[in-house]
Amino acid sequence: MFRILHNTSFDFVRQWRLALITVVVFVVPAIVLIPISGFNYSIEFTGGTELRLLFPQAPDVADVRASIADAGLGEAEITTFGSPNEIRIRAQDKAQVEQQASGATNVADQIETALRARYGAEGFTRLGSEAIGPRVGEELRRNAIIATLIAFGLTLIYISWRFEWRFAVAAILGTLHDTLATMVFIKYLNIEISLFVVGGILTVIGYSMNDTVVVFDRIRENLRLNRKKPLRDTINASVNETLPRTIMTGTTTLGALIAMIFLGGEVIRPFALILTFGIVVGTFSSIWVAAPLVLWIERKYPRETDATPHSRVPATRA
Repeated sequence: MFRILHNTSFDFVRQWRLALITVVVFVVPAIVLIPISGFNYSIEFTGGTELRLLFPQAPDVADVRASIADAGLGEAEITTFGSPNEIRIRAQDKAQVEQQASGATNVADQIETALRARYGAEGFTRLGSEAIGPRVGEELRRNAIIATLIAFGLTLIYISWRFEWRFAVAAILGTLHDTLATMVFIKYLNIEISLFVVGGILTVIGYSMNDTVVVFDRIRENLRLNRKKPLRDTINASVNETLPRTIMTGTTTLGALIAMIFLGGEVIRPFALILTFGIVVGTFSSIWVAAPLVLWIERKYPRETDATPHSRVPATRA
């Protein structure tokens, strides 16, 4: 059987300061940026109209934007979609959303009429359009937040039941770190938050928790086998023992995700990007965040029982 990183003995706990500096450098700038500029939400959450057009040749985006503005339709966001001659037009400002909600002539039809006047009846092909009212957008945003909180709450309940409180707190903090880091990643890459992206965030929460549970399970088993061994050594040994599984699982999953990033198209690419980052940060946190946190909590609040004062063996559940 093919095996990698067999019988390693890396001192992962020793590198916790470097890990902390890495996290601070990565997260702090985004904590400043997010309140200032916020996130880029899709029309699923803001409401509005989206129209996709295919031109025979790549159009001048500035000219398309000017044609829409000259028709009195306000500002529109225009981006290429997949290829240079396919564009996506989004009308998301408040007036356009209210016009869509009032039942007036469809905003997408008005945009198409304006562009037909500029480029001719055969100047482009309408590939599709989507219109979402403000109420639907608000409802989708609320449901996405509820879904995220439910997913996070259920994982916390599971961890609290599965491990004794020191491990549970470390796992919860590790998952919070991964969720925050993923939001920071979204901000840095200016990834539009859509329902696909929300699905990616929920998947990252699940993957992060799973990776942490694997490491913590091994720590607990090793604590049972050797009660006198220092907790720091037990944590290092456990992380080294689970390292081959972590690397193999992560790399095989990353292979599929990288293929999706390059070949999956514009719609699925943000989802694949977020999962790719989530796997990397989930692996990082299970080794350099959650595991050292167990050691820190144990030193801060050492357990003590009548039979084994300052025992290093965690309570287990049947």
